[in-house]
Amino acid sequence: MRWALVRVCLAVTTMVVVAFAVPLGLVVREMARDRAFSNAEREAAVVVPALSITTDREELERVVASAGSGDGMAVHIPAGDGRAAVDLGRRRAAAADVAAVRKLGRASTAEVPGGSVLLQPVALGLGTVVVEVYVPESEVTNGVGTAWAVLAGVGIALVLGSVAVADRLGVRMVQPARRLVEGAHELGEGKLGARVPEEGPDELRRAAVAFNSMADQVVQLLANERELAADLSHRLRTPLTVLRLNAASLGDSPAAEQTRTAVAQLEREVDTIIRTAREAKPQTTAPGAGAGCDAAEVVRERMAFWSALAEDEGRKVRTAGVDRPVRIPVVRADLAAALDALLGNVFRHTPEGTAFAVDVHNSEDAVIVLVSDAGPGIADPETAMARGRGSGATGSTGLGLDIVRRLAESTGGDVRIGRSVLGGTEIRIWLQLDGREPVRRGHRGAMRRRRRPATR
Repeated sequence: MRWALVRVCLAVTTMVVVAFAVPLGLVVREMARDRAFSNAEREAAVVVPALSITTDREELERVVASAGSGDGMAVHIPAGDGRAAVDLGRRRAAAADVAAVRKLGRASTAEVPGGSVLLQPVALGLGTVVVEVYVPESEVTNGVGTAWAVLAGVGIALVLGSVAVADRLGVRMVQPARRLVEGAHELGEGKLGARVPEEGPDELRRAAVAFNSMADQVVQLLANERELAADLSHRLRTPLTVLRLNAASLGDSPAAEQTRTAVAQLEREVDTIIRTAREAKPQTTAPGAGAGCDAAEVVRERMAFWSALAEDEGRKVRTAGVDRPVRIPVVRADLAAALDALLGNVFRHTPEGTAFAVDVHNSEDAVIVLVSDAGPGIADPETAMARGRGSGATGSTGLGLDIVRRLAESTGGDVRIGRSVLGGTEIRIWLQLDGREPVRRGHRGAMRRRRRPATR
């Protein structure tokens, strides 16, 4: 594209220069010729008054010598009244040319060796006198060569200038296009950080903006896919926890041992999937208009599921605030996944027999879900809330609390970790009902954090 633009500009500029320079050069040459013959006419006009006054040869020779430059002038006096024809000065024009001018009575020019002559007729009483003025070729072309050289220089400068401008414009167009191509290749090779500077002509700048937007969307889509894989895999931990607990009560038979081994292997595979996908950047999409569920119903359903396991392990279970509908702007499956993540952590990270409770508090602008236990607590709440920073020693993937946090933040709420009235950990989920910034309120020690020996 760059060289094509240069060639086009070179051709167009050359045609324009030739179209103007050639006629202008011819005009300059014609002007120089007209100037030379105009000077010759002035020299011839100087002799006319002397011819009208006297016909003395010596007087006329002095006048011719003083009027002309050297031997460049001659006067041809016709014969008459017994006089012979007289030629004063050096004659260069042919006799036929002189006779023709005398007969026609108007000025004329004739080519002679070394230049041209101007033949100017003058009508006097003694007949028609012809004044001959010699115009050398050097005078006719005086200054023409210099003018043509200047025109050629200006034309070449215009052509070179146009080529330089076209080259710069070509670079300005080609470089953004080249960077766009390189960015597309890098993105195609898997370099998701490839971006293109948004510069250059308007069309290429819009193309760069579109490319960067597409690259951002590709990165976001990949991140969402990995995040979805991690979250879905984390949901498998709930039935795995049930299988692990049930397998522990099967006894010491070979079948029971094989079951426990299979469950452990399946749990390790799920953990591997989660850790592989947990590098995705989290993003929560707010539910659409009309989306939502009954928090009380979901809590009752999930507590009925976990109560059977709690009974097997001798855990006391308590629920509150679920006797009437509580509408929240959260998808039912997401709330169920968040509750399963929290209750699964209770079974996974607290000893058997540890009590736990789920409370639902409803107000005009928010719904608060409290999940508390009587276990050892959380040693580092900030680390526990960080996505993908779970402890391998305890079997935590670091995604459970992050799922809960993103659920709360999708409504404009938040999640806090504190000490519960049962003596262990209390996780408060603040679900904003109108999308406004959450109101900071305390709930039974929800903000009192203390270091505990276990981590989730």
